Amino acid sequence: MKRMKLVLTISLLFSCSSAFADLQCGGYRLHASDNGWTKINGEQVTSQKIKFLGQKDDWDNVKTDMGLMPSRDGNNYGFEFVKRNGKAFLNVQLLQNSMDAPRIIGSFPCKKVPG
Repeated sequence: MKRMKLVLTISLLFSCSSAFADLQCGGYRLHASDNGWTKINGEQVTSQKIKFLGQKDDWDNVKTDMGLMPSRDGNNYGFEFVKRNGKAFLNVQLLQNSMDAPRIIGSFPCKKVPG
């Protein structure tokens, strides 16, 4: 039941006017795959958590935290997708082993593209 709910929520997260739209956020392409997990540039994330920012099931105000560890390039990344007030953006952080290393973070506006 939880898996079915997750598949439905991810599908609803990325669906609006166009049924098979992906999101392009800077150099990152987000795709809601059939198994309920998000794919970023063709790679399935290793973790994801969805949180509604307002009321329950309010897909216009949602935050999705995702991790990709490790990615194809060998690095670990943390992603935060936020959709609020009709705007969507993606925050990306390169996760590093050393706590002393400077944080490398990028923020990218998102737009729908044909899937």
